[in-house]
Amino acid sequence: MKLFLYMKNEQVYTIPARFRRTENLHIVFWLIKDMSWAMLWKPLGIAMIAPTLIAALIITYQTRKIKTEVFHNLAVTCWICANAFWMLCEFNNKDAWRNFTIIPFGLGLGLIGYYYVAEAIKKLWLKN
Repeated sequence: MKLFLYMKNEQVYTIPARFRRTENLHIVFWLIKDMSWAMLWKPLGIAMIAPTLIAALIITYQTRKIKTEVFHNLAVTCWICANAFWMLCEFNNKDAWRNFTIIPFGLGLGLIGYYYVAEAIKKLWLKN
């Protein structure tokens, strides 16, 4: 039995290979940043914020015409911002400031929530 993830009228798309390379590099940057955080390698962890964030922004720009991708990539960008701020707080013994990560985390969750609510409304609207 096949499991269909797409509705009949939903367009299936593929991500071009040139975008995949950026995504794969982004994962490498992100892993190095988080590994550095876990190992308390401050200089490397801090240095990896920029390439990780820049790659996320490039991916978001590259997928700007694919609605589902752009919303998810914006949420990932918010996640990286929150994650990087949290890392900086821990590196600089400012744990109380970590509470401010709720802003980018909340923004990312809000973007995803907006996308799914808008899609659900659209599907209900088209159904009637």
